[in-house]
Amino acid sequence: MNSTLRNLNIFRIGVIKRFNSFTPNPKMSNYEGTGIHLTEVLAALENFAPKKLSEVWDNTGLLVQPYTQRQITKILLTNDLTENVASEAQYQGCEMIISYHPPIFAPLKSVIQSSWKERIISFLLENRISLYSPHTSWDSVQGGVNDWLASAFPYIDASPIVPGEDPKTGAGRFLKLVPDVTLADAVVRVKKITSLKHVRLALGSGKNMNDVIQTVALCAGSGGSVLKKVDECDLFLTGEMLHHDVLDATQRGITVILTNHSDSERGFLRGFSSQLQNKLNKQVQVLVSKCDKDPLTTV
Repeated sequence: MNSTLRNLNIFRIGVIKRFNSFTPNPKMSNYEGTGIHLTEVLAALENFAPKKLSEVWDNTGLLVQPYTQRQITKILLTNDLTENVASEAQYQGCEMIISYHPPIFAPLKSVIQSSWKERIISFLLENRISLYSPHTSWDSVQGGVNDWLASAFPYIDASPIVPGEDPKTGAGRFLKLVPDVTLADAVVRVKKITSLKHVRLALGSGKNMNDVIQTVALCAGSGGSVLKKVDECDLFLTGEMLHHDVLDATQRGITVILTNHSDSERGFLRGFSSQLQNKLNKQVQVLVSKCDKDPLTTV
């Protein structure tokens, strides 16, 4: 058996094994939504976070549209679209996946079974599942991923680090906090909002955990390039940063908290699922993937 067929068989066998013991949402059988057309879902998503808010380098919007479309009755939200998540969507009877990170980024020259991303696209088309990715439009918009992450802190002012055409939108957030928040408090707050037991911490030069912080600069995901634009701050919060960027920050007296890339983003989906369901007048059930997780864990 050649490697292409072997990979395809592994994927198909994995689908069966993963979901033979999977317990569906107990509310699913009682759901009475009639479903809506794909264009109505796209309109609601565009109304929440217009595609124009995306960074120019990003690949956002509708990425997969089956030739023969179906009414959308169930949507699966995920941070990353893996083969596990794709098969979860099919098992749950979803006609659409919203993947925060776009799985199609570099151009595909073929859609065959030789790579996991190509297998996912083939699987979605075969099962008539649409795919939408918002990525940086959700980062930029008010009420999006960065504002969710900012809600970990009691702040009196929040503004984008890199404002867009509308100064209320843009990359990252710079927060001015209420008094009496310490570095130790900040760590607890980040763990709570991300549901993490551990985070990575680099103390700023001359700092200790009892120091009171007044300002936080944050950027969900890989925020090093955005946070570099901040001259003075007490705390940087992001998913991942390069070693030398962390070193530079600490030597400037700035403490850094890192969560892992997608762990700084994923928790947004839990709250947004009910928001989106309401935006769609409860005609669509919006689920959050149970298979989606950051590939890195602390052991």
